[in-house]
Amino acid sequence: MRVSVFGLGHVGLLSAACLTRAGHTVIGTDPEPQRAALAGIGRFLLLDPGLKRLITEAASSGRFRTTLDPRSAVLESDATLICVATPSNANGSLNLRDLDAVCIQIGTALAVKKDYHLVVVHSAVLPGTVEGRLTLLIEQHSDRQAGHHFGVCMNPVLSGDWSEGQDLDNPNPIVIGELDTRSGDSAQQLYKTPNTTVVRTSIQTAEMLNYVSKAFHAVRVTFANEIGDLCAAHGIDGHNVMEHSCLDQRSNLSPAYLRPGFAFDGPCYPKDLRALVYRAKEQDVDCPLLSAALLSNQKQVSHAIELVERTHRSRIGILGFDFKAGSTDIRENPIVRLAETLVGKGYEVRIFHENVGETRQDDTTSFFLDSGLPHIAKLLSPSLEEVLGESEVVVIANGENAARNVSDLLLGDRILIDLAGVSREVPTSLPKHL
Repeated sequence: MRVSVFGLGHVGLLSAACLTRAGHTVIGTDPEPQRAALAGIGRFLLLDPGLKRLITEAASSGRFRTTLDPRSAVLESDATLICVATPSNANGSLNLRDLDAVCIQIGTALAVKKDYHLVVVHSAVLPGTVEGRLTLLIEQHSDRQAGHHFGVCMNPVLSGDWSEGQDLDNPNPIVIGELDTRSGDSAQQLYKTPNTTVVRTSIQTAEMLNYVSKAFHAVRVTFANEIGDLCAAHGIDGHNVMEHSCLDQRSNLSPAYLRPGFAFDGPCYPKDLRALVYRAKEQDVDCPLLSAALLSNQKQVSHAIELVERTHRSRIGILGFDFKAGSTDIRENPIVRLAETLVGKGYEVRIFHENVGETRQDDTTSFFLDSGLPHIAKLLSPSLEEVLGESEVVVIANGENAARNVSDLLLGDRILIDLAGVSREVPTSLPKHL
């Protein structure tokens, strides 16, 4: 394919290098004419030697060139990749001035182009920007319709750690957020190389993924730094601790704890995290991330209560009693806190627990239920049909198998609130009438 790349900073030139290596021909341009001019004579700003070599090789082969005319770049290409920077304003919001200007230029060029053209946004933008702003600008200035005359996709940058071009042979999976199937099919042709995995999703999911990736990297660095500070206060080698922690690839380095759901709790996590934060205070070590984890966890329960209150219904059924499916330990259970708060606010609460009969034979759990939480024990029922029948609002609190098809069992105007994410078609942010 012939591809025009708008924006010749690090990301744009890296993209150009990847595209030329895949056999495409690339025309580069930039909102700053000086940058485009320098690239045209082989001078690149802020470029590591490996990437500079790759893009120089592409230029010498004739597969990469630059132009100062953005209109001709669009007219002479089949697809446009937007790699323009989106810097921060003083208040933290994104400055989209250059991005808007590029979309206007693309739209103006498409106004005189008869062939179908694909526009791929590779710049970092927040969810809703591509469809709610950039696509509209292109449509307004081209008098063309997105999804018909031109395609639109979002391709997030999942990693900015490129050194010497060494990862170009083993790239991260490519995520394509597509406006429609034709747009996604066209975009997939850009990244069709033997070692590349392509994932297709919605544009907003791809937009969010860009920021989630960067935020997760930032949180991990911050976590490691806080642990390092706390280890140093004890005379412990923090590098050793983190290296040993990373040996657990089943939990510590896996997706196991990266699935949105309800609050964490149980016999260990809150207790041990509180103890670690307390010890940090004793040692005069500031660990804001660890401290914020406890506060954020409490807010998950508060958010669940708010979702119930928004329904303006009084009879609430909770599916799942253990803090995670299959557990019989109810210590520091967020579901207990949720139920207690709702009962205290005057709601009629019923809790489905499929193993309630077996659980009461277990000495430890029976002790908590009968001696520690008798008011909660009275709310439990082993009958899913009974709980659903008596409830106006059904809250899925954990991933028990019985809850996975509950949306098919709800009748009338009952509302489902899925805190565990087991009913994926139902959003967790707002209750849905079924």
